[in-house]
Amino acid sequence: MTNNEEVIEELKRIVKQKGLKYTEQREIVLDILINAKGHLSAEDVYNEIKSKYSDSNIGIATVYRALGFLEEVDLITSIAFGTEGKKYESNAKSHHDHLICTTCGKIIEFIDDEIEKRQDRIAKKNNFKITSHSMQLYGTCKECQDK
Repeated sequence: MTNNEEVIEELKRIVKQKGLKYTEQREIVLDILINAKGHLSAEDVYNEIKSKYSDSNIGIATVYRALGFLEEVDLITSIAFGTEGKKYESNAKSHHDHLICTTCGKIIEFIDDEIEKRQDRIAKKNNFKITSHSMQLYGTCKECQDK
């Protein structure tokens, strides 16, 4: 079973556990995010659905509800952009942190083993057990600096 199939099976398990009806709409939204190359807004997800699943009748309101549910059950995560809304990604990807341009909204993913080790040391020093974390650094990307 591929990682994508495992994530879809996890969705089915969660829905059943919560006593909810399984909907193809949630699966489609999750599939779009699992296969996305970057971070997508709700509108981006909706446009991908119209492109890849042209026979489906999923409206933008359904996309927002599905995104809310998938985030609530930790299958996806989001980065908030204030009045510009959120951008989403699947949690199926390996852990990484983000550099976020406050001018153009570009998101750069990065992994730094030293930062991860330092966080672990800080937690241990403070008798703290980390269950998850997210690092988002805000600033201006090279392209926007050069403008």
